[in-house]
Amino acid sequence: MGGFKKFLLRGNIVELAVAVIVGATFSGLVQALVRDLVTPLIGAVTGGRQPDFAEYSFTVNGSEFKYGDFVNHLITFLIIAAVVYWLVVMPMTRLISLFDRNEAAATKQCPECVGDIPAEARRCMHCTVELVPASEKPGGGQMT
Repeated sequence: MGGFKKFLLRGNIVELAVAVIVGATFSGLVQALVRDLVTPLIGAVTGGRQPDFAEYSFTVNGSEFKYGDFVNHLITFLIIAAVVYWLVVMPMTRLISLFDRNEAAATKQCPECVGDIPAEARRCMHCTVELVPASEKPGGGQMT
């Protein structure tokens, strides 16, 4: 029982629970936005009498196809996907690239084994080849 309690109180589980609750609330908010603002606006622009897409349908050989509710959910999905992309994915991508850039500046590749090693290393930790910094190469790295 103690292990289960420890598992539940772990930071990642609590963060995940908060994310699910906030996501569900955000989904309800976006559904209301689509139902109450976006679809009536589209209905007004297209001249439709029904401001709610949920009532849109067509009939083929006596079978009714209600496509309006699907359109509402599609618009909701697109809005949520755009918000998640612009507020979560893009900032995380930039943050990760910033960390990668800092890590790349702190490391270099060994010319022998092509392993990543610290930039100031004088010997490769993978293949133990001796590395000579550019300032100590014959000619001192300067043109004469």
